[in-house]
Amino acid sequence: MTDYSEEEQRIISYLRESAARGEQYFRAKNIANAIGLSSKQVGVRLPHLAEKTDDIDIEKWGRARSTTWKVTLS
Repeated sequence: MTDYSEEEQRIISYLRESAARGEQYFRAKNIANAIGLSSKQVGVRLPHLAEKTDDIDIEKWGRARSTTWKVTLS
């Protein structure tokens, strides 16, 4: 994960570990609370990570009050 920023590495690690435990749906604010970033920092990076990562699939799933992301291991 050398071509990822430190924040991106933290997000990917959190998503990978959570998906391995069976979690699939995430909101940026919940990820941010878990890893110590702001929800804006996480929300801005998720679309870019969806393009960059090969080992996890990040899909924009739904939008109510905030965007929900579906994450699965590839």
